[in-house]
Amino acid sequence: MNARTRLSTLAPAPERQRPLALVTAPGGVPRGESGLVGREPELRALREFLDEGAARGAARVLCGLAGTGKSALLEATVQAAVASGMRVLRCAGSRDGDPPGLSGLRRLVWPVLAGTHRPSAGGRFDAVRRVLADGGPVPGGQSWLSFAVLGLLESVGGAGQPLLIAVDDWDALDAPSRDALTFVARRAEGRPMAVLLAARPHRTPPSSLAGLPELPLGPLAPIRSAELLATRRPGLDAQAVRELLAAAAGNPLALLELPARSEEPVPWMPASSDRLAAALASGVRLLPRATRSLLLVAALHPAGDLPLLLAAASRIAGAELSFTALEPAERAGLVVPDGTRLRFGHPATAGAVVHGTGRRCRRAAHAALAAVLPPGSVQALWHRSEAAEGCDPALAARLEAVHGHALERDEPPMAVRLLRRAADLYPAPADRGRCALRAAQLAHGLGLERTARTMARRALRERLNPLGTLCAKALAGTGDGHRPAADPSAWPVPAGAAEQEDALELVRITAAGVAGDDERAGALLAFLDGMPDRSADPRLLLAMATAAPVRRAATVLAGVAAVRSLADLPVRDLERLGEAALMAGDAQTALDLCRRAERNHRLHDRPDRLPRVLLRQGLAHLALGDRGQGGDAFRRCAELAEAYGHAPHASAARLLEGLVGALRTGGAVRPGSAHELAAARRSVRSIDAVLAVGTACALVEAGEAAAAWPALSSLLADPRTRATALFALVPFVEAAEAANASGEALAALDGLEAEPGSRCPPVVAARLAVARAVLADDEDTQALPERAFPEVLSRSPALAAALRLARGRRLRRLRQVTDSRAALRQAAAGFALLGSAARAARITAELRASGERTGGGGPGMARAGAARDLLSPQELRIAELAGQGLSNRDIGERLGLSPRTIGAYLYRVFPRLGVTSRAQLAEALRDPHRA
Repeated sequence: MNARTRLSTLAPAPERQRPLALVTAPGGVPRGESGLVGREPELRALREFLDEGAARGAARVLCGLAGTGKSALLEATVQAAVASGMRVLRCAGSRDGDPPGLSGLRRLVWPVLAGTHRPSAGGRFDAVRRVLADGGPVPGGQSWLSFAVLGLLESVGGAGQPLLIAVDDWDALDAPSRDALTFVARRAEGRPMAVLLAARPHRTPPSSLAGLPELPLGPLAPIRSAELLATRRPGLDAQAVRELLAAAAGNPLALLELPARSEEPVPWMPASSDRLAAALASGVRLLPRATRSLLLVAALHPAGDLPLLLAAASRIAGAELSFTALEPAERAGLVVPDGTRLRFGHPATAGAVVHGTGRRCRRAAHAALAAVLPPGSVQALWHRSEAAEGCDPALAARLEAVHGHALERDEPPMAVRLLRRAADLYPAPADRGRCALRAAQLAHGLGLERTARTMARRALRERLNPLGTLCAKALAGTGDGHRPAADPSAWPVPAGAAEQEDALELVRITAAGVAGDDERAGALLAFLDGMPDRSADPRLLLAMATAAPVRRAATVLAGVAAVRSLADLPVRDLERLGEAALMAGDAQTALDLCRRAERNHRLHDRPDRLPRVLLRQGLAHLALGDRGQGGDAFRRCAELAEAYGHAPHASAARLLEGLVGALRTGGAVRPGSAHELAAARRSVRSIDAVLAVGTACALVEAGEAAAAWPALSSLLADPRTRATALFALVPFVEAAEAANASGEALAALDGLEAEPGSRCPPVVAARLAVARAVLADDEDTQALPERAFPEVLSRSPALAAALRLARGRRLRRLRQVTDSRAALRQAAAGFALLGSAARAARITAELRASGERTGGGGPGMARAGAARDLLSPQELRIAELAGQGLSNRDIGERLGLSPRTIGAYLYRVFPRLGVTSRAQLAEALRDPHRA
């Protein structure tokens, strides 16, 4: 934003003086060197506005909140006008105080008044000069002045060179200048001039700008915000990017100006900077003291309702405050009442209004908040700790104790804050080290790598137990590639609950590093077996699944089943259990747990933590063979990850979304770049295995099963990728059959069945049985999975469809055409519902080859008039919506049902109507009597 009134001459500025290079000659408006990221549509609109103004006159109001880039866009437009040969007159308002009367107009037309060439309107020129230059009286009032300025500017633009009038901060001009320039803007049409007025939104409508064409400036899209940070502030760590994106909320100035903190200030206050405070809260110092006190406590306790904030502000002011204390801040546009809550106009305004306040003032505000909040509550104790000075062991002990309540309320970020502050207040080294290490552990679980490193290094300076020291050393190397290699064989046996807690955190952090190393993985498993009383802890189960996903699958899934039904599981444990179940081979259980975690995050309004959950949901859908739901989960994950700065999750989701597209259509899998893969590995450690298995499966979907045999057999034989490849047993045996390697495939299945021994989990045993049935050519073997694993197959549509496909092909070989067609139709319907379009199309081709017509109106499809009679009202409604192209999720949102329920309905509808794809539903349900 501009702080002072400024002026430019009529002559084009030399090239070296141009502050920005954002707009080029007609033909494109690319981003320039200084970077107006995310404003390409606005730049194009302004280019068109200049062309319109030069041809027949035009006016625009560039309207946006402080920091949205109005000044930069106006400057870009000025540069474009100069480059195209237009004359430019410009001025800007001042937000430093009340500007003198007519100061805006004086600055705007001064180059004309001071120039050597008089415009054609000589009399009007002299009159305006007497008023503006000599300070004479306005002879005919505001109306005369407006017409005189319009005539003067028209004569400047009528000299054969179109005129651009550029006004920044129009709303900060003096009133006579605002009125005159608005008058000119309303009469620009038909005159060779373009009038561009940049202003903030008017807070008390109606505005004198009402009716003029507007070009609104909203916040940057999340992905463009991330791009702006990467372009203008390279080198920020992932935690800093996420924090800046959340605090800036798409405001370009906030993105560039907010500091990336390495440590929180004590006492705490939201981040800001001098420039940001001047832009977002320039008039705060002019507000009454009572209003400033109210804004201060609102910034320090944004979750408080208005009566509570007024009570705290009254303690600071020394007198009882009423709701009238809010009115000056509301008139200044700093806050917006929202029911009983007080909402700042922009998230970064909270930091701007308290920027520069001293520590004593902030401590007093924290103390006032602690006094009015419920005694003993988490928030009250935290504010009390921020008001404290020096050591306070009693308060530190209360903070350490209450951090557990924050975890129970599913507020781990607050738990980290409480432990950090407790470490500050404890005088004893052992107490400081314990709190610092626990804060580091929680921060690591939240993905706050910088905070985890900082607190771990702080803990290492204090007294820790042996396992705590090992854990702190592992955390101190988080994210920077310097984490020491774990050697579980050298770890001491934990003694007591505190050491067991450190041991569980240690295995959670280091388990991924020992996976694939048989010796160290065995040592880790032996260490885990030494804690039988913690055998159902989600961290232990996740570490076990990471180190031995196949060998310990039964143990892991039994542990997951023992605790998954608990109603009060914290969301972080739901996520860990879901990941452990997926690694151990139970994708359906993993999906159920991830959905519970998603509901929890949505209930508590934590969209920034959804990307990780959605990514695991997508992986579970992919393992279950549901390409449609998997692709949707990856797409939503990528959008949210880009919005909240989770670059690793975004990279993984985009790669997996491309993989799902190839699996659906049988196309080629897009190879990821080295940068994408490196980022994706930080989110999904097994991403290379998933992509390798998926690429081979895409060959099977494309009908090139023989070409996939070498890759799939190799992936199943490799211990590092076996757990992932176990989800692809059906494509594996199909590839073996196509490559005439059925004997080798059967031997491989025998080996896989022997690895977990007698404790093979039912979900894994069912996949092995289905794979054998696909290879077999006798009815008993093909019927075995349905007899032995009916529950598993009822929850695994992909396995059921594969069985029907194998049965249909066997019956066709036996020339049992009618039964074969029925089985193949059911298989095609199943695969179509799962989004496997290429496979469904190949099965449809097999049906056509057997003599069945699968198009509309053929014998393979129910007649349109009779189709509706075959369905219940609910089935008919769902089928109609699916025929319109809606996804299962969209249909579920309309009808209040889950996507899985919608899929179950369609799974019954498809074979009943004799269709094999959603595209055929509309034709099957078309009412012949409808006009």
